[in-house]
Amino acid sequence: MEPPDAPAWACGALLLAVLLAAHPDAQAEVHLSVPPLVEVMRGEPVTLDCTPTGTHDHYVLEWFLTDRSGARPRLASAEMQGRGSELQVTVHDSRGRSPPYQLDPWGRLVLAEAQVGDERDYMCVVRAGAAGTAEATARLSVFAKPEATEVSPNRGTLSVMEDSAQEIATCHSRNGNPAPKITWYRNGQPLAVPVEMNPEGYMTSRTVKEASGLLSLMSTLYLRLRKADRDATFHCAAHYSLPEGHHGRLDSRTFQLTLHYPTEHVQFWVGSPSTPAGWVREGDTVQLLCRGDGSPSPEYTLFRLQDKQEEVLNVNLEGNLTLEGVTRGQSGTYGCRVEDYDAAEDVQLSKTLELRVAYLDPLELSEGKELSLPLNSSATVNCSVQGLPTPALRWTKDSVPLSNGPMLSLSSITFDSNGTYVCEASLPTVPVLSRTRNFTLLVQGSPELKAADTEPKADGTWREGDEVTLICSARGHPEPKLTWSQLGGSPAERVPGRQGWVSSSLTLKVTSALSRDGISCEASNPHGNARHVFHFGTVSPQTSQAGVAVMAVAVSVGLLLLVVAVFYCMRRKGGPGCRCRREKGAPPPGEPELSHSGSERPEQTGLLMGGASGGARGGSGGFRDEC
Repeated sequence: MEPPDAPAWACGALLLAVLLAAHPDAQAEVHLSVPPLVEVMRGEPVTLDCTPTGTHDHYVLEWFLTDRSGARPRLASAEMQGRGSELQVTVHDSRGRSPPYQLDPWGRLVLAEAQVGDERDYMCVVRAGAAGTAEATARLSVFAKPEATEVSPNRGTLSVMEDSAQEIATCHSRNGNPAPKITWYRNGQPLAVPVEMNPEGYMTSRTVKEASGLLSLMSTLYLRLRKADRDATFHCAAHYSLPEGHHGRLDSRTFQLTLHYPTEHVQFWVGSPSTPAGWVREGDTVQLLCRGDGSPSPEYTLFRLQDKQEEVLNVNLEGNLTLEGVTRGQSGTYGCRVEDYDAAEDVQLSKTLELRVAYLDPLELSEGKELSLPLNSSATVNCSVQGLPTPALRWTKDSVPLSNGPMLSLSSITFDSNGTYVCEASLPTVPVLSRTRNFTLLVQGSPELKAADTEPKADGTWREGDEVTLICSARGHPEPKLTWSQLGGSPAERVPGRQGWVSSSLTLKVTSALSRDGISCEASNPHGNARHVFHFGTVSPQTSQAGVAVMAVAVSVGLLLLVVAVFYCMRRKGGPGCRCRREKGAPPPGEPELSHSGSERPEQTGLLMGGASGGARGGSGGFRDEC
């Protein structure tokens, strides 16, 4: 076929261009902006967008639901009547949904409170006349977090002797979407078990669709158990999906299994209060404990061996034997036997132990509570005791160790030997078991005297009237009596912290007589006495004090004479001051004549006459004027 001539082809192209210019919409095809996948959590609102691209004066937008049967029911539509006008929206069929479908002013399909049943394909179709028709599909996925994961363990007793897998537990994850996955864990580690039956272990799963449309999953675990599983912890976890590729996990509680396994080992020991060396104390309550590692707990038979014969003491499921107030006679061999008929033949099901009861009898001394010995004598005291294990003995005095062993030797006894001696018995392998016994040593002898000597003054002398306190101390047995050569001494009292010592003190003033004779202190008891004399050396008189006293007396007498003279002058003149006396003759009127009898006061005579010679001075036997 030959091509058309050029002029005819050019005319056709020109005509087509004119038609396209007259109808610009015929040049633009319809395109839609629809998200292919929309994810939402159950109960949340969701909006499906369908936006035509380009400029169209008139178009119709419709939403269809893709049914599982292949049908496409129309849900809603919107029509654009002219450019710039609002869309006219209409909901045609809500398919029984509550709340119903809605279209917003832009033609988007709105689903309030998304439900699992909304999980469909939604088709948007736009018809724009000459611009054509376009359609796009949006898939809606609705996610639901499942409820808390629950586990139902097998509460029976599972035997490790089974050679096939046994049911362990069932795990439930309810009301989720999409269906979660269940994983089993042992001691926190995931178990890789297949879904096919296997003698070592497998799991089965079943999914159930609830009336709400949500999915529930149930998984059952089967395992062949070992003895090591007796302490194992198991649990399951549901792994579920969330929007935007996120995931969540819900763990169940942990649980343990009750297993049946035969006894392989038996232990038999002495419980509290045993010592590290295995001894128990006489009088204590002792427990003998027997344990086999079988499960469930087997039956225990506890016995005592007497002349190679078993004396059954107790049969129980706990494996305990209690001995109240154990005595030394209960020492011996005890045994425990586990009654487990599932145990292997080569397993030793019986154990024995040796119960050793430690005891310590009261101590005995070869002397009584008191031992009286003379000074410089010697003695030996013996301490004896019965106990098991062999006791250790030691002697102490005032908590100071003296010697080890039963014998205590005392030689060259002095007053320092007085005191309480303690014999202590202990068991090195039983630290809390010990006994003591003591006696008091009294040393007989004449008193030993110690005196606190007086210390000399700085200048080497004592002065008359100095006060001093003298102290005398003594010891001996019987307790000595302290006496002083001068009265005033304090009663003898025991000295704190110095065993056997008594003390007395005397406070006095130093005199010249004491310097010459001294003061003596004497201690005496039936065995003798001891004496000490305190000396003071040179005692000086208190001269400075005597001069002060004499001067004070002289000043007092002078003042007294001055007062008397002033008084006399005042009586003679009748006024203050002095006056001249008349010649000897008649007294002035109204003034009495002086008496020269022996009744005249001496002080007046001496003061006025001044003696025989003074009175005649300046006149013939008369008084001169005196002031």
